[in-house]
Amino acid sequence: MNTQEIIIELPSDIYLALNESENELKKNIKISLAIRLYRLRKLTLGKAAQIAGLSRYEFENVLVENDIPISNLTIEDVLNDTQKLK
Repeated sequence: MNTQEIIIELPSDIYLALNESENELKKNIKISLAIRLYRLRKLTLGKAAQIAGLSRYEFENVLVENDIPISNLTIEDVLNDTQKLK
């Protein structure tokens, strides 16, 4: 998989303020970004998990822990699919 690096400038004392290591902060930023893009329906569950650096199952657990629905299906989606099957 090809990757691309994005550099984010943060205050130098951010690690101390958050009580996190650089690696922990990077991981949390990636997970937060993945959650945000998933909630905005910009990414599928699988792609969001990929950005978060987690398996799909692990990312689903993160969503559940944050009270975020795993499925983006609406009632209309389900009803439309039901009509198509008839």
